[in-house]
Amino acid sequence: MAYTAKDYSRLIGMAGFSEALLKNHFTLYEGYVTNTNKLLETLTRMVQEDKATGPEFGELKRRLSWEFNGMRLHEYYFDALGGDGVVDSNSRLAQQKIADFGSIDGWLKDFKAVGAMRGIGWAVLYQDNNNGKLFNCWINEHDSGHPAGCRPILIMDVFEHAFMLDYGLKRADYIEAYFKNIDWQAVQSRLSQTKP
Repeated sequence: MAYTAKDYSRLIGMAGFSEALLKNHFTLYEGYVTNTNKLLETLTRMVQEDKATGPEFGELKRRLSWEFNGMRLHEYYFDALGGDGVVDSNSRLAQQKIADFGSIDGWLKDFKAVGAMRGIGWAVLYQDNNNGKLFNCWINEHDSGHPAGCRPILIMDVFEHAFMLDYGLKRADYIEAYFKNIDWQAVQSRLSQTKP
């Protein structure tokens, strides 16, 4: 059941992201994959050895969601990069943004405002699985704050490791570079194909 880190070297050379920043970010992501596998192995062994009743098991089980979500959120983040950032205003995703935010620009302003908030974390465009609506959300930690029953559509990493090497404290410049590199077809593929 071991997870394997994906190879994102195709992103090296992407405008607005230095090779050093990307390689550091890939290494961080690979650490989440490694730690997810270690925790799964340890937790399985603890259950098999009837050691799943103490605080050690509980703390490791809680830590698993941090490592797993760190792995998965980075995959969502990297998988959506490498595009030209051009939005097809006739796409299903664009039409859903217009329906839920009044306009594509309305959605973009809201998402960028979430990403520019003080603090470290993630800006996430979610789709509510119950009604299909889109909304933007701030996530402080990998393992907490995710709205139940929602599908992540677009993830922007706003932890310092994602931008400080290239942009220092200029998070807004990083956000602009991020949007110039989005692969909107990859993002749209995450939308639910069924109506609630």
